[in-house]
Amino acid sequence: MTKKEIDDLLLKFENNDCTTGEKNLLFQFYDDLQKEDKMASWNLSEKEETRIRLLRRINNSIRTSEEKQTQKISWKKYQAIAAIFICFITAGYLFFQLTKAPSDILPKDAITLQLEDGTIQILEKDGTVKIQNTNGHIVGEQNGNQLTYNKNSSSQKLAYNILRIPNGKTFQLQLSDGTTVHLNAGSSLKYPVEFLKDAERKVFITGEAFLTVSKDAKHPFIVNANNLNVRVLGTQFNVSAYPEDNTTDVVLVEGSVGLYTNNEVFDTQKSNLLKPGFKASYNKQTEKIRKDAVRTAIYTSWMGGELIFRNMTFDNILKKLERHYDITIVNNNKALGNKIFNANFRKTSFKEVFDKLKINYGIEYQIDGNTIIIK
Repeated sequence: MTKKEIDDLLLKFENNDCTTGEKNLLFQFYDDLQKEDKMASWNLSEKEETRIRLLRRINNSIRTSEEKQTQKISWKKYQAIAAIFICFITAGYLFFQLTKAPSDILPKDAITLQLEDGTIQILEKDGTVKIQNTNGHIVGEQNGNQLTYNKNSSSQKLAYNILRIPNGKTFQLQLSDGTTVHLNAGSSLKYPVEFLKDAERKVFITGEAFLTVSKDAKHPFIVNANNLNVRVLGTQFNVSAYPEDNTTDVVLVEGSVGLYTNNEVFDTQKSNLLKPGFKASYNKQTEKIRKDAVRTAIYTSWMGGELIFRNMTFDNILKKLERHYDITIVNNNKALGNKIFNANFRKTSFKEVFDKLKINYGIEYQIDGNTIIIK
């Protein structure tokens, strides 16, 4: 049986669409597999992924077989079949996390990495796993709270990965050119596994990130955030581009950047240039860019677990608190929504945050699990 035939049969088996003959064919394949490796001609990643998928489907069948009474195979036989694959789970935890299932069935609080072929891998906190491409070559490695990609000059075409960070967590990434990206809660970054030798370096961000770009005068680095492009050669800056926010903000710490929209071509004479110590705010409705001098530490404090709010509306503060603490906030006091507040919170629980808001601003609230209700 070929891999495609097995995949097709497994899909029918999972959906309870197999005929008796097809079921017998599948179980016969299992029996033959114990005597001879029928997948010897497949490359390693396909082999392991397929075996793990087989194990998952068998285990699912075990849990429902008594109710449906559709499979007349003994528990011992299921155990024997499953035993074939156990070693692949323990030897390669990476492949156990790979799945082509829709993202809505993944754990809500999981950090996920979508590979170039669409498979999704869960990155465990403080994990240590190796990242492979579709050819089975190792292109990167997770070490705790950071994912680092290797440089391999043999790449001929762009292949993208997407790293997604849930609310309540942050994560660090080092791209193949040495650029580091610190991603804030509720953010994602789409980036090439490796940048091509004679092309610009471009990544796509949703949410917030602080970037330290590796200098390369011949290959400009471009960050796309919604409709705004940030072009740099080597610098440090913070980008905040959450979908629900009215503006995309770029705060420059060091170096220089040029700003231009998707329907513009970068021009050193015409594009908006930003100096260190300034924030550029791109209004999504008017498509205008406003620049203001700021204290950059306010906008980068999140990397150290600190939240600093300056001249910010209460509604906007609530959005940031929801992302930071992975909580739900229901504001029943609509009069507070557009009021301006200033506040500092450093490595504080969400209960302590609202205790301080109550003391300083008289804001009443109650807690129901992970939901804050403002009265």
